[in-house]
Amino acid sequence: MPSEFDRVIDRSGGDAIKWNRYAPGVLPLWIADMDFAAPSAVMDALARRLGHGVFGYGAPWPSLVEAVVGHLAQEYDWSVDPDWLLWLPGLVTGLNVACRAVGEPGSAVFTATPIYPPFLLSPRWSQRRVVSAPLKLEDGRWQWDFAAVESALIPDTKLFLLCHPHNPVGRAWRQEELREIAAIARRHDLVVCSDEIHCGLILEPGRRHLPFAALDADAARRSITLMAPSKTFNIPGLGCAFAVIPDAGLRRAFGEAMLGIVPHVNVFGLAATEAAYRHGGAWQAALLDYLRGNRERVEAAVAVLPGLSMARVEATYLAWIDTRELDRIGGDSSPGQFFESAGVGLSGGSDFGGDAYRSCVRLNFGCPRAILDAALERIARAVGD
Repeated sequence: MPSEFDRVIDRSGGDAIKWNRYAPGVLPLWIADMDFAAPSAVMDALARRLGHGVFGYGAPWPSLVEAVVGHLAQEYDWSVDPDWLLWLPGLVTGLNVACRAVGEPGSAVFTATPIYPPFLLSPRWSQRRVVSAPLKLEDGRWQWDFAAVESALIPDTKLFLLCHPHNPVGRAWRQEELREIAAIARRHDLVVCSDEIHCGLILEPGRRHLPFAALDADAARRSITLMAPSKTFNIPGLGCAFAVIPDAGLRRAFGEAMLGIVPHVNVFGLAATEAAYRHGGAWQAALLDYLRGNRERVEAAVAVLPGLSMARVEATYLAWIDTRELDRIGGDSSPGQFFESAGVGLSGGSDFGGDAYRSCVRLNFGCPRAILDAALERIARAVGD
């Protein structure tokens, strides 16, 4: 039986960054933006807000705050005080504010690679230095190298940027891994800024997202948690996110760093957030089932193609594919260019941590199966020809 997620919506020639990057005919599976219509509850809420007719500056209202707090309690068993919330026009804004709020110009920010590019750029834009350690692939699974993390930290490291679940490798970090990160943060007196924007996209049945800040009181005290409904409910263009900061002093520093540079969240983003968290549960469950099917298609295709490999995707709709064994790519050509010439637009690996990841590409499988299957067929032809 066809799913609502099978519907192909024409996004070409309009305002879609995803579809305008490449020449017509290239299937874009790069930026983390799904090709599905938003939940009907969200669209109904937007229509009601549009009907109001006045679009002045907006601020969160009590029922919206209640919806967010209730969602965090129901989904993650995380009790959050409404006073801990600070609203943002996007999660990347939160990364930049965190870098400005913690430490001082010249201090260091740690992150693990490969990593979503703003993790590497935000510290530099904030006059901070980046120190990093690579994740390691063992037994077909991306894991932390905690000895490398300890070695990478320098005395003036003040901030640990955590991606949880991790973009691009698709890991949903387990409690024991988070506890080790918390122990490192405690030993080195680090603030942990945890990007949890993909927390609603856990693909492993029976798994539940555990916020870093929910580990214990010390983790909460040193945490900035960044969340948004944008990835789960496919509303990134509405620009609404929030930070959860339990510690009053850290929350004050974050708020002060926002002054003069962070605008109000737009009223449509606020309305969509309440609708998504109150009424989007059934849609989210159906989405996860569909994404699991897409994940299986990608994994099955990669498994039989010469020169390609990938680890299991536990969360997100992003596959991190290594092409280093693919001898068809010439010395001056990148995997991204190779696949673009075959009609598929993917994210190039170098953006996620430099030349060490030049052989990798990130594939977004958050799209109708007709598009995904066509893209996988093009990849197969390119690799096999």
